[in-house]
Amino acid sequence: MIALGIILIILGLLVASLKVLLTIGIILLVVGLILNFVPIGGRRRRLY
Repeated sequence: MIALGIILIILGLLVASLKVLLTIGIILLVVGLILNFVPIGGRRRRLY
């Protein structure tokens, strides 16, 4: 999800008429980072 967000942000920056892709890419990137850091279902994803 994070990679998809980055790709959409790059496409949104390259093509000036596709500002929607830039917005969607930023949202996907933020959601991907939140899901990565917050454990889902009570299990921990991160190993310390």
